[in-house]
Amino acid sequence: MLNVRAKPPWIDRSMPLLVGFVQAVTNRGAEWNQVDRAPVDLLGYALLLAGPAALFARRRHPVPTLLVSIVVTCVFIARGHAYGPVFLTPIIAAYNAVMLGHRRVTWAIWIATYVFLIVYMTWLAPVPTPGWFHDLAVAAIMGIVLATAEFARARKDRLAEREQVEKEEMRRQASEERLTMARELHDVLAHNISLIHVQASTALHLIDDHPEQARTALTTIKHASKDVLTEMRSVLNVLRDGAPRSPTAGLDRLDELVERSGLPVAKRVTGRARRVPPSVDRAGYRIVQEALTNVTRHAPGASVTILLDYGPDTLTIQVTDSGGNAPGESLGGGNGVPGMRERAAALGGTLTATPYGRGFRVEARLPILEEGEPV
Repeated sequence: MLNVRAKPPWIDRSMPLLVGFVQAVTNRGAEWNQVDRAPVDLLGYALLLAGPAALFARRRHPVPTLLVSIVVTCVFIARGHAYGPVFLTPIIAAYNAVMLGHRRVTWAIWIATYVFLIVYMTWLAPVPTPGWFHDLAVAAIMGIVLATAEFARARKDRLAEREQVEKEEMRRQASEERLTMARELHDVLAHNISLIHVQASTALHLIDDHPEQARTALTTIKHASKDVLTEMRSVLNVLRDGAPRSPTAGLDRLDELVERSGLPVAKRVTGRARRVPPSVDRAGYRIVQEALTNVTRHAPGASVTILLDYGPDTLTIQVTDSGGNAPGESLGGGNGVPGMRERAAALGGTLTATPYGRGFRVEARLPILEEGEPV
């Protein structure tokens, strides 16, 4: 992100002192070159220092500072003193006023100052300097000052706008990441809590007559609860520390997922199995996880077939269950199927979930945007 670095505070505070010193000292050189002008007296030096002193208020009161510097300069010139470094103060004040957004009033004051200088130098000065070339030169110099300020102001506005756009983009990305983490947490909790519920019911049913089978169910509960705690700790650490998060689950962990589900699952892989983009890898895992969760909830005891088909540019995932002891039924009304569809759509893919025979089939087609290494 862009960050326009501010000047150190001591530079900002000491600048009026430096300007006052320069004006008071270098005015002697201007007097040597302009012998027709009056030498600076005590009041003249006071005027040379009054303008820079007004610059201390240039941040809080830019327009009054500009007016004071212009008045002091005009009085100094009208008293017959040499032209020269006294113009440094109004130049700085005008530049500062434009940078702080007071463009119109600065231009108006600048034009009035130009009119005064032309009138004075042409008709009121002890030694007038008439001529269109002289007037044009003064206008060019004053115009360059404001043009430079306008250019700097426009550049500052562009940088500020760009920085604001980048901040908005960062906020948008953070919002999307929070949404992704919420979806991840939902999938993890839904799958593991459903698994724990089913296995706990099985253990209670078998604990008296088949304690060994109950032990297996309790072991599954132990592993599932450990997994959900690990996943929750990972997400909470991201929310607390803002650390980058790497995918915690992918298609390479399907075997572990199948083993924890406790369902009779047959897994098939067709095509050239290879690594897929992380987003596809994570989404594929979560889709299979949610599909197995739905089987556990709605068709306990059903057999499941998982198919991974690696096409040239599409990964097809099918999760089909036999329906157990009851015909397959629609899973509408919950968040599982809509959540799976959102995952697929976010990657530019599609997902269908329909009855299949006595059971149910979830089929996702996810685009593979880049070729990976064989696995």
